[in-house]
Amino acid sequence: MAPRRPPYARFTRRQRRLLRLTRTVVVAAALVSGGVWWAQDGEPSGPAPAAVAAPPQPGPVTAPPAVAESKAGQQAGRGAARPAGEAGAGAPKPPQSKSKPSKPKPPQSKSKPSKSKPSPSPSVKRPPAPLPPSPPRQVAVPAITIEAPVMRLGLDASGRLLSPPVDNPRVTGWYAGGATPGETGTAIMVGHRDTRRGPAVFINLDALKPGNTVRVTREDGITAVFTVHRVSTFDKDQFPDKEVYGPAKRPELRLLTCGGAFDREDGYEANIVVFAHLTATEPSKA
Repeated sequence: MAPRRPPYARFTRRQRRLLRLTRTVVVAAALVSGGVWWAQDGEPSGPAPAAVAAPPQPGPVTAPPAVAESKAGQQAGRGAARPAGEAGAGAPKPPQSKSKPSKPKPPQSKSKPSKSKPSPSPSVKRPPAPLPPSPPRQVAVPAITIEAPVMRLGLDASGRLLSPPVDNPRVTGWYAGGATPGETGTAIMVGHRDTRRGPAVFINLDALKPGNTVRVTREDGITAVFTVHRVSTFDKDQFPDKEVYGPAKRPELRLLTCGGAFDREDGYEANIVVFAHLTATEPSKA
């Protein structure tokens, strides 16, 4: 009896190798599929896996027939990615592209833009330089129609500032022991509000407001222009001497008169004080 030939003896060596590779891949895929079902903590709802199929009959081979199946087997061996909707909570999200879709640029006009000149910035007005010492000669307050001569004043025996004579209610007084108007420091000028004969030079002093001006013409012919920045009324028993008479780092002016309620025995109970600072100077007209 002739010896029995192996079933694959009629195939070439290359065909036999391909058949063995195909058989190995099919068996591995079946084993991995069974393992995935067990990994889901239960048995598969479908029928049991079919038996390993027999190797295909040999024929003209142009490419290994198990390439697609081998890739599927490799994915199954790595964990067999779950279908959409069954991914675990820790599954990474697919990366999103950070690139934004390009927007079409509007067509650019070929005409040259007109060159507009920048508007000039408003110039900041600097305060005038302090003036040299010169006594005042006349004071004018346009807002309350005052124009009066100025006389020199000193202090009384108790150290209080004297006032102009009552018999001349239209004159104002300047404290000669302080700064002259326009000089660095605080210049003090006083005047009566009224007398027994009627209203005096500073009758409407409390009507001044911040922004009003006071013009003081000096003996050297220069006019110092002051701008009011504050008007206050102080009780005589609480009069702030340092605030009113104290030194200043710029040329300042104080106008003082009586104010508040009037008593026949004690006179007025308060004082009205106008605070102003130098904002302009006008040269002498002579």
